[in-house]
Amino acid sequence: MPTPSMEDYLERIYKLIDEKGYARVSDIAEGLEVHPSSVTKMIQKLDKDEYLIYEKYRGLVLTSKGKKVGKRLVDRHQLLEEFLGLIGVQQEHIYKDVEGIEHHLSWDSITRIETLVEYFRRDEARLQTLYDIHLELVSDS
Repeated sequence: MPTPSMEDYLERIYKLIDEKGYARVSDIAEGLEVHPSSVTKMIQKLDKDEYLIYEKYRGLVLTSKGKKVGKRLVDRHQLLEEFLGLIGVQQEHIYKDVEGIEHHLSWDSITRIETLVEYFRRDEARLQTLYDIHLELVSDS
């Protein structure tokens, strides 16, 4: 099981490869706001744990295990962003809030949130009811 730090790296690497076709140490470092030497150390650990294959000066490739975990982490992040948006969290807070909570939720909680998001997607009236209740509670306070 990857640590929260490993998850951040796998998520970033997966996104870079999906967007650009490759992930360089400098791109990972920039995206995670860490030093390239820290990236190299983590890449070596991820290689050892078989999430990716790393060859010095040649780059890295995610293994099937790494791709599976990376995709799951990216999907989790997107789901939490959508959920926070649905419940009315201001857009400028969503990314930071997701970064703060994503590693602290169990996969059971993620699945329940996914079910709730789907519930609201299926009928916009449900979402309107949620907003109406929120406005009513705010105006009562």
